[in-house]
Amino acid sequence: MKRFSNKNNYAYIDGANLYKGVSSLGWKLDYARFRVWLGEKYKVSKACIFIGLIPDFKDLYRYFQESGFILVYKEVIYDQDGKPKGNCDADLVLQVACDTYENKYEKAVIVSSDGDYAGLVKFLQLKEKIIALLSPAKHEKCSILLKRTGVPISYIADKKLTLEVHKEKAPDRDRTL
Repeated sequence: MKRFSNKNNYAYIDGANLYKGVSSLGWKLDYARFRVWLGEKYKVSKACIFIGLIPDFKDLYRYFQESGFILVYKEVIYDQDGKPKGNCDADLVLQVACDTYENKYEKAVIVSSDGDYAGLVKFLQLKEKIIALLSPAKHEKCSILLKRTGVPISYIADKKLTLEVHKEKAPDRDRTL
């Protein structure tokens, strides 16, 4: 496995929140670039995506793994409309708490805009174990509960030029790129 950093910082990513937040901005995240960026910007050596397990998405899961992410799956149930539900919040919080008490990492990066993580952020602040919160949503859509913690928040939208999937340029009339 490739090493992304010489530090031992971990990223904990709410996969559904990341996907929905960036999609709401009208662009697609390049997960491979995002993983490299996490390593370069925050010295993240291990990045975990918490995500619902849907067998039809196996190619997506493989892409995430090939990009350097560790996937933590949640069993998915379906509502009466057939919409999948795989809320990973509790799993992410429990994993962070376990890793913190086992002293597995130096500092954490949390990727979500969900106010349900405010308690986790406060816990990490108390333990002096958090670098930043990365919000996939616009500034005004990031939970006020997270903002009130005083944790440094970076907005993924501000990194669109770096992290967006770049479409290949169509050849010009002379067939050059």
